[in-house]
Amino acid sequence: MLRITELRLPLGHAPEALIAAAAARLCIAPTALTGLTVFRRSHDARQGLDFVYTVDVELADAALEAALLRRFASDRHIGPSPDTRYHFVARAPASLPHRPLVIGFGPCGIFAALVLAQMGFRPLVFERGSAVRERTRDTWKLWRNRVLDPESNVQFGEGGAGAFSDGKLYSQIRDPKHYGRKVLAEFVKAGAPEEILYLAKPHIGTFRLVSMVEKMRAGIIALGGEIRFRARVVDLLIEDGHARGVTLANGEEIRSDHVILAPGHSARDTFEALHTRGVFMEAKPFAAGFRIEHPQSLIDRARLGKHAGNPLLGAADYKLVHHAGNGRAVYSFCMCPGGAVVAATSEPGQVVTNGMSQYSRAERNANAGLVVGISPADYPGGPLAGIALQRALEARAFELGGGNYNAPVQRVGDFLAGRASTALGEVEPSYKPGVEPADLSHALPSCAIEAIREAIPAFARQIPGFAMPDAILTGVETRTSSPLRITRGDDLQSINTRGLYPAGEGAGYAGGILSAAVDGIRIAEAVALDMLGESR
Repeated sequence: MLRITELRLPLGHAPEALIAAAAARLCIAPTALTGLTVFRRSHDARQGLDFVYTVDVELADAALEAALLRRFASDRHIGPSPDTRYHFVARAPASLPHRPLVIGFGPCGIFAALVLAQMGFRPLVFERGSAVRERTRDTWKLWRNRVLDPESNVQFGEGGAGAFSDGKLYSQIRDPKHYGRKVLAEFVKAGAPEEILYLAKPHIGTFRLVSMVEKMRAGIIALGGEIRFRARVVDLLIEDGHARGVTLANGEEIRSDHVILAPGHSARDTFEALHTRGVFMEAKPFAAGFRIEHPQSLIDRARLGKHAGNPLLGAADYKLVHHAGNGRAVYSFCMCPGGAVVAATSEPGQVVTNGMSQYSRAERNANAGLVVGISPADYPGGPLAGIALQRALEARAFELGGGNYNAPVQRVGDFLAGRASTALGEVEPSYKPGVEPADLSHALPSCAIEAIREAIPAFARQIPGFAMPDAILTGVETRTSSPLRITRGDDLQSINTRGLYPAGEGAGYAGGILSAAVDGIRIAEAVALDMLGESR
């Protein structure tokens, strides 16, 4: 097969036009092609608006393929198609000394467990929250009735924090082994639309993720894996510097020499327990800020111009960054076209925001985090100091919102003018259970407020209307990433606790569904190879 990149066609082109364009690019007749697969499709608005394709084509004549490779050897847009299939690194022996343990059943834990199960290692998974449908009901209790379940919410439960998000499935990680392709293929097998295999910015949306996660769980169980819900790990068993198992909240001890730690970025009590046990960890940068909401139609017009509303393009997104005069970087985070701002706390007496979209992205508002980089120098005091800062900001937001899980909000015009909002305007906030107009200048450190005030007008030069006075800021966004890293070595084990494999967002090694899932695959492979060595 040959791969051709940068094939450009206008919106709404006929299906057969792609085959014709590929053949023309190779200077051969379309009949010489026996197959074409779209590997990626994006759109480019720099010169009009075109679809840009990467395709893999099949030729019946091997001699012709070899000749084309020689002819286009210096053309960076034509070459052999890479092998993107997933290749298992091991198969479990007939008998195992123990089962590998997986802590957490978000994207990282799911794929670690899935790949281990597919290799025959029969993983045992512990998830502190509920199965995804029960978890959905628990989450709606907060959004509708202000009742928080600290063990089952937006952060905790089957599917992880990504289950209540836009369901973005793209990442900027280096992926030379095409693990991301394995992730997307498993999602399609579980019911995701096949378009996620080729769209440049694929997404699924919350409701579709629910049934997909259930199917993946069933697949793990069918292969000999086991998932226990409402099973919170409270301690790690360590003997002579080696992980030997875990203790659950009910007092049960489960022994194993291989423990994958994938609890997500909000498992603060888990981090505290590991720190007490002496597991090495270090503070790392994270970001904090607000959610900003605009009418989705405004973003569509600014990004797509006359093509705004074209169903082939869907709701427009954006990605922004500004380096403020005080040295702080302000950037958009987890942009959710046609979505909603959601309550995302996991601890009582706190307000945390996040963004969520359904597959249709059909809600009236666009929202994104506007966040400011925070470094360990801003919160000295050891690896847990970032958690303390997050908690302080979330408690302050709870207070500003009225102490009932309402979120504090402010019109952008009032925020830029330095005055409290007392009423709302054209943009209706989407946050549930409710909002309280406030002065958000008290919700973040002054350096962050200063940087965001500078960034919003700067962003308006890229997206006309971004600084519209009635746009809404909702506070606070603090769970952008883990504020610490549980450091691991080249073998992917903790640098001072053998047999412990820190993984995913919570351990500080991923940021988003796809990168967390890819890290889960890498960890599964490392565990499998180590266990295979032990069995010999």
